[in-house]
Amino acid sequence: MTIKLELDPDIEERLAAEAQAQGLGLEEYAQRLLQEAIRLTRRRRSRASQQEFRGFLDALASKPPNVPQLRAETFTREMIYGEHD
Repeated sequence: MTIKLELDPDIEERLAAEAQAQGLGLEEYAQRLLQEAIRLTRRRRSRASQQEFRGFLDALASKPPNVPQLRAETFTREMIYGEHD
């Protein structure tokens, strides 16, 4: 597919300079930029919202997996810190 774009001279100049710096033609560099933008957009969409994430954490906290309860005496302050007070 062919897409025609009218670029501001400043953007065109910067795009051409970056393409040259990477040893690429202008068209190939622009195509890579578009592919990267699409990849990043997909990644952002796949992330859970803050509310969804909090809901997940709340559900996890309310129904822990089959983790045995540890006695309070299992770990003591002295075991962790030793002689460092």
